Amino acid sequence: MTTEPATGEVRAADVVPATSSLWKNRSYRLLLTGATAEDVGAAVGAFAVPLAAYGVTGSVVQAGVISFVGQLGSVLMALPAGVIVDRVDRRRLIMTGSTVAALAWLSVVVAGLADGLSITAPHLAAALFVSSVVGSLMDPAGMAALHAVVPKEQLGQAMSVAQGRDAAATLLQGPVGGLLYGMSTVLPFVVSAAGRLASVAATSLVREPLNGDLVAVRAEHPIVSLKEGLRYVFSVPLLRTVIWLFMLVNIVLNGMMVAINLHLVSIGTTPALIGLINTAVGVGVLVGSVLAGLLVKRVRVSVLTAMALGVSGAAVVVMALFPTFWGFVAALTAMMFFAPALNAGMASYATAITPGPMQGRMAGTLGLTGLVAGPTAPLVGSLLLANLGIGAAMWVFSAGWTLLFLVMFLVRPLWRIGLPETWEADVVEWPKPKPKPTT
Repeated sequence: MTTEPATGEVRAADVVPATSSLWKNRSYRLLLTGATAEDVGAAVGAFAVPLAAYGVTGSVVQAGVISFVGQLGSVLMALPAGVIVDRVDRRRLIMTGSTVAALAWLSVVVAGLADGLSITAPHLAAALFVSSVVGSLMDPAGMAALHAVVPKEQLGQAMSVAQGRDAAATLLQGPVGGLLYGMSTVLPFVVSAAGRLASVAATSLVREPLNGDLVAVRAEHPIVSLKEGLRYVFSVPLLRTVIWLFMLVNIVLNGMMVAINLHLVSIGTTPALIGLINTAVGVGVLVGSVLAGLLVKRVRVSVLTAMALGVSGAAVVVMALFPTFWGFVAALTAMMFFAPALNAGMASYATAITPGPMQGRMAGTLGLTGLVAGPTAPLVGSLLLANLGIGAAMWVFSAGWTLLFLVMFLVRPLWRIGLPETWEADVVEWPKPKPKPTT
């Protein structure tokens, strides 16, 4: 890292007065509205996937395999997605991707409603695959779009709001998904498609450009751009370290959630009650999101990491001791209190120090922490559940959390991050792409 700012970068956000309220930023409000609709739709559809997969196959392991195959698209597209986001018009990319995802889930709806047709395991996996490919593009595109329209001093607040948005989606995921699935197998997928289409409408109204100088970026060959993105991320000590640490965090967390949900499905728990599990997570994240903005301003990211992993580890021990429905609900609610502040702090810091033309590739590379967990976690969770039972599986997850908590103290770059007012000194100066030689 260096104390010099990135040179030559002009953002739409730079012309916004520092005293202007984030909520008066029209482009930010539109992007937030579209992302909220997309997240809620995606969450409701994601809740229904394992239930529908179990209904089709009658096996928790096969249901996990369907989720694994469906999520492979995220892993395959993670790195190319960052290059694409930095080379194309981000507004059009968000609109096109959301439209494609909507059509994928509408095809499942048609199969479920049409006479003589039914939802099959391959069809469900294919729709999930397409949706995961689109999601791998939407995440870095959305983060890069925020960098373009939100002033740096307001990024922490914007990321905290994003955590609240995710919490709201999670909060609605269980009760809405469970209610709709109980009424009809296809209704959650209708909502998923509708959320994507609402995102298209909101994003189409954004006036400001969401990219910087595309000419300079496009002068590079895509492979060269990909290499530059990887070189950037792995040149920053903190970024290259958190990739591995938070990749493991996501595998343990998501694998545990898959094991809990499949356990409840296998013992005949009603979809509405299973939905309460996800509601508990949403409540915890929502409460944490209210505190996130204040915590990010006053508490270092390293301390937030210790708080989040420590409380989460204690909650997993409680679930291992009391692997019952209400034990899960209580522990999962408390488990998420500090996660939003950690996510907001880490994301806003990485966004603040990264040059605009590198935003997509940075977000895409860091997205590997969650995307690898996408296909891996269902296998981990379902295999542990099938072979050990829910009680022993929870003790395995508890051991994983304890190890991650201890390893976190060895990550020296994490403990060097200051408070937001010092982040400007950490901005990375990255050379612009060299123009092609003229002949």
